[in-house]
Parts: sequence; C-alpha cells; structure tokens
Amino acid sequence: MPRELPAELRAQLKQARGRKGWSQRQLGAAVGLPQPHISAIEAGGIVPRFDTVLDLVRVLEMDLLLVPRSLVPAVQSLIRAQKEPHAAEKPLYAVGEDELESSRENPDEF
Repeated sequence: MPRELPAELRAQLKQARGRKGWSQRQLGAAVGLPQPHISAIEAGGIVPRFDTVLDLVRVLEMDLLLVPRSLVPAVQSLIRAQKEPHAAEKPLYAVGEDELESSRENPDEF
C-alpha cells in the first residue's frame, strides 16, 4: 500500500488549487473536507481514498486518465505544449521567409 500520493500528483493538485485562486479551506469546502485534511493530503501526511482523489481532481477542473505506458511520453509532450501557448506550432504547409524569398527569385522551381 502506498504511504502517500506521489509528489508530482500532490504538486499538481496544489498548483490547480492555486490557479483557481482557492485556499485549502475553499477546496475542502468544495469536497466536504476540513482544511487540515487538505493540508495533510498536499503535504503527503494523509493518503486519501480514491473517491476523494477523484473529487479533488474534478472540482479543480482536471481529470485522471489511464494511459498506456508506451504513450506517456506523447501525452506529456502534449501537456507541455499546452502549457506553453507562446510556442505556437507553425502549420506544416506554412512557407518560411527564406522559402518565400527563394520562390520569388525562381518562380518555376518547386
């Protein structure tokens, strides 16, 4: 039996609570738990039941997802890309400035 939630999960719960601007007391009220219980979960002192984890995740507008291990790197990459909106992807069909200049100089070449 695990003795605490994984540190990464606890950190994500705490970050999600912060993004909503909620205190531990507000999060606790949303799921029916006292503030000290939320504090202990975030600190790793209490291992919550699975249904409590689901309640916490859902009120924080997140979800748990089972992903095949082989796909974990791809999912993590998607999550990182979503967190970095300034790194917008360039469509595959977009023409770069150097390609545009070259096509102006040699319009018959592909």
